[in-house]
Amino acid sequence: MKAPAELSEEEAVQELTRLADELAAHDLAYRDEAPVISDAEYDKLRRRNEEIEARFPQHVRENSPSMRVGAARAEKFSPVQHGVPMLSLDNAFSNDEAVEFDAKVKRFLRLDEEIAYTAEPKIDGLSASLRYENGLLVQGATRGDGRTGEDVTENLRTLADIPKRLKGEGWPEVIEIRGEVYLGHDDFSALNSAAEAAGQKTYANPRNAASGSLRQIDAKITAARPLRFFAYTWGLTSEPFAATQAQALEKLKQWGFQVTPQAKRVEGVAGLLAVYDEMAALRPKLTFDIDGVVYKVDRLDWQERLGFVSRNPRWAVARKFPAEQARTLLRAIDLQVGRTGAITPVARLAPVTVGGVSVENATLHNGDEIARKDIRVGDIVILQRAGDVIPQILGPVLEERPKGAVPFEFPQTCPCPLATPLARETTAAGAETVVRRCTGEFACPFQRIEHLRHFVSRRAYDIEGLGEKQLVAFYDEGLIKEPADIFRLARDDVVLEALRGRHGYGEQSVANLVAGIEARRTIALDRFIFGLGVRHVGETTAMTLARGYGTLEAFVAAMDRVAARDPEAIEELDALDQIGEAVVEAAASYFAEAHNRRIVEDLVGQLTVLDAERPKTDTAVAGKTVVFTGALEKLTRDEAKAQAERLGAKVSGSVSKKTDIVVAGPGAGSKLKTAAELGIQVLTEDEWLALIAG
Repeated sequence: MKAPAELSEEEAVQELTRLADELAAHDLAYRDEAPVISDAEYDKLRRRNEEIEARFPQHVRENSPSMRVGAARAEKFSPVQHGVPMLSLDNAFSNDEAVEFDAKVKRFLRLDEEIAYTAEPKIDGLSASLRYENGLLVQGATRGDGRTGEDVTENLRTLADIPKRLKGEGWPEVIEIRGEVYLGHDDFSALNSAAEAAGQKTYANPRNAASGSLRQIDAKITAARPLRFFAYTWGLTSEPFAATQAQALEKLKQWGFQVTPQAKRVEGVAGLLAVYDEMAALRPKLTFDIDGVVYKVDRLDWQERLGFVSRNPRWAVARKFPAEQARTLLRAIDLQVGRTGAITPVARLAPVTVGGVSVENATLHNGDEIARKDIRVGDIVILQRAGDVIPQILGPVLEERPKGAVPFEFPQTCPCPLATPLARETTAAGAETVVRRCTGEFACPFQRIEHLRHFVSRRAYDIEGLGEKQLVAFYDEGLIKEPADIFRLARDDVVLEALRGRHGYGEQSVANLVAGIEARRTIALDRFIFGLGVRHVGETTAMTLARGYGTLEAFVAAMDRVAARDPEAIEELDALDQIGEAVVEAAASYFAEAHNRRIVEDLVGQLTVLDAERPKTDTAVAGKTVVFTGALEKLTRDEAKAQAERLGAKVSGSVSKKTDIVVAGPGAGSKLKTAAELGIQVLTEDEWLALIAG
């Protein structure tokens, strides 16, 4: 498989398609507490996706895994909105990547000095957040999708490691303490042994056991499980309480929390590499599972400056431990149809345990990849997990190939009942890619159901009570064919009465379903946009569009103009930061298609769509459109953009008559010239800093 830096644009598009579809499938399995792959391989594939997106931001997909955090909130728990989102960490898998992490931090902060980091073992458990008010525990939640978690307060209260009242003094009036719920090795073995003896469900690994134990409806069951908790960070806090990460960990200890005793402060790259080796050597001796080391910039003021990119902090990275491998039999190769019609071959394997997880399925990416590796049904294949989630087939064991094994021939038609022909995707230049798509589009039942799955996914509408099983059943019965049908169903008394009489339903189940649907009749604009399923419009792009247009009416009107190829509307869309030709073309195609436009209209008739989050209005640049060009000397480009957005400005990548300010550094070229021609205000970097300081 090519490294991201070696991919052509065409290859990048097909890789992003493959990664998005594969990771989405495994997210569903994880949500149901039945993952078939390991965390580390999952992390590796997410990292590959992010690296490709960094090189080709114009091809970020609508269902990009880089924008997803954690697992979906289960329907059996009440939602909890986190005061500050619980974000995921970027990953590093080599010394070179650890060195590059340090270099990126230095470049962003424009520092030559050595940077101090705290290094903490990465606990393999379930993330949780604890809200304390005036020192008292008032709420506990899982991470969920990063924004919204599950209310498991009573369950968390049963853990001995979690203080009900903070000890000592100096804690903020309000603070969210965050950490990891986990099971020790001996406790995990005892739990599984007892479950097996009683004929009950056993768990694949301690992480799954911790998740299943905490997420019990009956807190008494959780109390009977020997769960532990390590605290390592915080979210919302009413006031600062430390100057460094190391000091913060010490404060957490003083307040009554357990923190990992292996955590330590190190200096520079040499410290990062040395502490990784120490942790790797220590790993087999620990009484709990770790899957890597987390590096964090120690100074909290530098963490604040570094901020976040997408859903990852710039000031932290998880250095993961190496991959694990196993051999197993390839029984069959099936085809899966994604929401956009992309066909992904999936290997069906004889179950094999790799790193404590039973694996039966693995992606084969595309037909060209199967041919390149010469993988055949009946082969013994080598599986690898680079950390702890999605497995990758490295290739066959040729000396064990059975006689008569024949090369795999990629089918020419879709596996759907229509048997629609498959076609290779082509680039704008007419070159074929490795992606094969079903040409049936909305006529293909697989694509229609995948569109609906996307619509109810956790980063879109996240409808409680309408899981995949119910959605597929309603689709098969013709009750839900398009998104707006979901909301019509909730007010169809005839259908609801029929549901109440079904096996497995009842008054309460139907009431819960209706409540979940009604709760989503009011939806944020970015979720509305993301839920439409426009190609190349992921969560970040949806947020950019929501903030750029502000209201549903403005967004739809603008997209209609883009679909009509209005030059001014296209220019306005293209000018939004990180919006490129791929998104413009995808939006134009989507809104020009009559079926899609009807879907939008039907949804609008059922929903109340909230305006985008209001940016700050009390700063000197609030509401202004700003373009940065040339070399900045006191700020990096990323830092300048992040700073402008925090102050309520809109950052654009191109200069137009709607631009208010151009900040020009040395080497500014055509953008500066355009600004002069349009009479737009041009500031030096120092003038910009003076303006925002005021």
